[in-house]
Amino acid sequence: MSLRTIHLVRHGQSTWNLEGRLQGQTMEVPLTELGLSQAQEAAECLVGLIAPGAAVGLWSSDQQRAYQTAQAIACRLGLSIRASAALREQALGHLEGRLTTELVPQETPPGEHVSEIAWGGGESIAQVHIRLSDFLAGLRQEPIEEAIVVTHGDTLRVARAVLAGRTHREVEWGVIGNGEVVTLSV
Repeated sequence: MSLRTIHLVRHGQSTWNLEGRLQGQTMEVPLTELGLSQAQEAAECLVGLIAPGAAVGLWSSDQQRAYQTAQAIACRLGLSIRASAALREQALGHLEGRLTTELVPQETPPGEHVSEIAWGGGESIAQVHIRLSDFLAGLRQEPIEEAIVVTHGDTLRVARAVLAGRTHREVEWGVIGNGEVVTLSV
């Protein structure tokens, strides 16, 4: 038995998504009512995507908004959740909790790449890429055929790059909606 499919799920709308705040690794940011509904919709979507009889595992970021989303999926699919700090959002240091409207653009230092800067004293995209590469390598060793991974917007984008064999400089930054499910063959 080997891993064939990964279903990446972005958490439902959180209270800070609604307020326009940078969340980063702030742990206790709950889902809104809409976010809870999006989590249920993601669970229903996964019912239609999971191959009948497949061995399935469910992993989630240990941050509240992702874990609440994973709980809806776990209840619907009869799975247990394995929480992992490796699936947390990019740490944003002193920028966490700030409104996006308060942010001031900063220049990337000469000779540096934007993905290699730890903005706000947090974590660079390059560091997130390494963290997720390690997590996904471990996931491939699990005795499952399909994995459901509940995480965060930027983390999900970086995970897609890792799974496609792209570097931290090649992350695609397109919009992934709250509660959206992205299914990839591996």
